[in-house]
Amino acid sequence: MSNFPFLSVLTVAPLVGALVVAFLPRHRPELAKQVAFAWSLLVLVLSVVMWVSFKAGGDRFQFRESYSWIPNWGVSFTFAADGIALVMLMLIAVLVPLVILASWHDAESSKRSVPVYFALLLVLECTMIGVFAAADVFLFYVFFEVMLVPMYFLIGSYGGHQRQYAAVKFFLYSLVGGLFMLAAVIGLWVVGGKTFDWQALSQVDISTGTERWLFLGFFLAFAIKAPFFPFHTWLPDAGGAAPAGAAALLVGVLDKVGTFGILRYCLPLFPEASKWFAPWALALGVIGIVYAALLAVGQNDLKRLVSYTSIAHFGFIGVGIFAFTTQAGTGAVLYMLNHGLATGLLFLVVGMLISRRGSSLISDFGGAGKLVPVLAGVLFFAGLASLALPGTAPFISEFLVLIGTFTVNKPVAVIATLGIILAAAYVLWMVQRTTQGTLNPALTEVDGMRRDLNLREKVVVAPLIALIVLLGFFPKPVTDVINPAVQATMDDIGRTDPAPSVGTVQEAGR
Repeated sequence: MSNFPFLSVLTVAPLVGALVVAFLPRHRPELAKQVAFAWSLLVLVLSVVMWVSFKAGGDRFQFRESYSWIPNWGVSFTFAADGIALVMLMLIAVLVPLVILASWHDAESSKRSVPVYFALLLVLECTMIGVFAAADVFLFYVFFEVMLVPMYFLIGSYGGHQRQYAAVKFFLYSLVGGLFMLAAVIGLWVVGGKTFDWQALSQVDISTGTERWLFLGFFLAFAIKAPFFPFHTWLPDAGGAAPAGAAALLVGVLDKVGTFGILRYCLPLFPEASKWFAPWALALGVIGIVYAALLAVGQNDLKRLVSYTSIAHFGFIGVGIFAFTTQAGTGAVLYMLNHGLATGLLFLVVGMLISRRGSSLISDFGGAGKLVPVLAGVLFFAGLASLALPGTAPFISEFLVLIGTFTVNKPVAVIATLGIILAAAYVLWMVQRTTQGTLNPALTEVDGMRRDLNLREKVVVAPLIALIVLLGFFPKPVTDVINPAVQATMDDIGRTDPAPSVGTVQEAGR
């Protein structure tokens, strides 16, 4: 199976499914949902087969394919996946069918075309797979930009309050970042011998000044996409206005393109510039952790609160990347996966609450657990996972980031630890104000608040809960895939883990 063109098939399959769904009759919405869900399951099955076929101890990049596209420019459809990309592809494959199930009635409530909504979700899946699978810089840039289009329409056409403002702001921020990247991509093509092939470019020797400018062009685009402080302001608006399912993909997957891009492009292609800019990147990460957590505490909108928590989490990922240790790097990649699972679950559960209450304001709830105890319990679990409670998957990744960072930069690790305390504050306060305490009398007058989780919704949350618990106790199958890719990235920038001191070794011996 290692010779099967997994990556090209996985990229094209959702696009074909989107075309099929888009042209289904509008008066048969259930058919459109069923076809979209079945198509996403096909992608999931192929992804599982690819995961099994991946050799953790084999070549760094596997499933490589290359097809000529624009020979005069040195552009080709080149796909390849290392352990980091493989983990993100599996995250996409798991989340999309669950988002489709969770969004079963979202398009109908917006009074817009149901087939188009689910077709847009499949187009989004196509572009997300393409951006992580691309091994050609120009192809990566194309997917990076095209990915904006389906999300723009999902927010602008199917979102809630201020959806058009949020969609335009999301698009403009990402477009500006893309322009910085385009300039850097062209510059890289010129100095790299007129090729866009990642492997060829990774061997090019670039002068120090040029390398720093090229790094900055890529980094700005990725920092906006992630988003890192101070480029974060688009996310609370977009996450707050987007349908819950689209928001889960926005925060769970799309934002990871930024951190993935730093690992795949900034560090290996511009190693000296990465080390030169590292203190600034660490500072942005630490500020983002504390600043976003403080803002999350004061939010009264559920979806905006979850969006701010994600900005804080991306600060941890940024710190893990630029600590330049294999522990912190593995923790950062694992955090990308675990954050997608935990925050994806949190967004979907919040969406279920909002659809029942008809409001996203925390002040409109209060004591909801007395009416919907199962839903309240899942919200509590998702909140605990988001604050990285031991026994949940995010704890492992957060612990690795902090341990790996502490060995090389103690002040950054100590300040970042404040984010854990603040996370407990905003998560527990959110849960207490929505589902605990005295029952809000207004809730008893809302028909939707008398309905606890139905079978479809239980099918949505159960796999995510299972994965979060499983990876919280047994992350080895994932770390075995991640570790070689992270180690290779550290080798690219010439960094090795610090050796333990003599005192540390003696203490360990006792």
